[in-house]
Amino acid sequence: MARLIDKAFKATSRRDVLRGLGVVGMTLAAPKFSYAAGGTLVVSNWGGDWNDRTVRFVEQPLVESQGIRIVRDLGMEPERKAKLLAERRLRRGSIDVMHLNQGDVYEMHNQEVLADIDQSKIANFADVPETLKTASYFVPWLYSGVVIIYNKDKVPNPPKSYEELWDPKWAGKIGLTNQLYFNYVMMAGLIKGGNVTNAEAGQQRLLELKEKTQPKIYAAHQHLQAALVTGEVDIAINYKARGLQWINDGAPLAIQYPGEGAIAVMFGACLPKRAPSPELAYVYFNAMLDRKAMAQLAEASFYAPANGASELSPELRAKVDFSPEEQKALNFPDYAYVAQNTAGWLEWWNKNVAV
Repeated sequence: MARLIDKAFKATSRRDVLRGLGVVGMTLAAPKFSYAAGGTLVVSNWGGDWNDRTVRFVEQPLVESQGIRIVRDLGMEPERKAKLLAERRLRRGSIDVMHLNQGDVYEMHNQEVLADIDQSKIANFADVPETLKTASYFVPWLYSGVVIIYNKDKVPNPPKSYEELWDPKWAGKIGLTNQLYFNYVMMAGLIKGGNVTNAEAGQQRLLELKEKTQPKIYAAHQHLQAALVTGEVDIAINYKARGLQWINDGAPLAIQYPGEGAIAVMFGACLPKRAPSPELAYVYFNAMLDRKAMAQLAEASFYAPANGASELSPELRAKVDFSPEEQKALNFPDYAYVAQNTAGWLEWWNKNVAV
């Protein structure tokens, strides 16, 4: 158990702790482009184990190996988005590649700080299924869904739906993380026949959840993992990929797909309009979608890859992805709605739930 707890914490930097609030199918290969080696590329990303895997499988072997120096600007998305917005009036910004989830990318695009991406300059973009090519300003990378993760040794009959989490019998046993506040608002809006845009009802239901089950709130994913391992909580609401990571680390956990259908999440990257080295950003985008790198990331992180031709074994693809029935039931957020409300949700969450 000590090894598991150490593993849960070692990837979390002090900065993460302090700021942790808030497919198949192939097409013809795209034309390849060559770039002069050298130069500096500034990459804005989350820290912790997410960044560790990005460095290991993408940045070091596929970008830095070309003589490109990467400067890493790490932090939670609110502070990184704020920095991008603060630089929009500058002639030259400081960020070349910005890692965000799709909802945040939509928000930043509406703020007119992102450039359209020339997909013909990204050879590996040809492997992305058409269903994931959602916007001209976004490079999709990894995706998953919000599920119920539970200790199978202590919870023989887990909740089968989001709505069952409101049962008082789970009092003191549920763990949430500040990092997924927006997902929890949508989750609460979805129950009782609602939908992911039913945020006003969702906020009221989260207050009911707090009253009925007193969920424990953690700053970051790794802290929630440690709480599951030590038995501080028995149930967590988090991404399927995170649950699979923790199971792989040896925790006695299992995953329940919610009856309402999981809330989908997709991560990727974008190109700021004021990027100082946009051509180097294209080198990075192509490396992100490398078939081998995507397979390695899926094996290490258990997120499903956006590259439909990634070199996953059938067994691994079945584990990290969703069944056809589960895929059909996925609830994709209304990103326009999320973009309009996410700041207000965060403020409300901090005042009413995270306290």
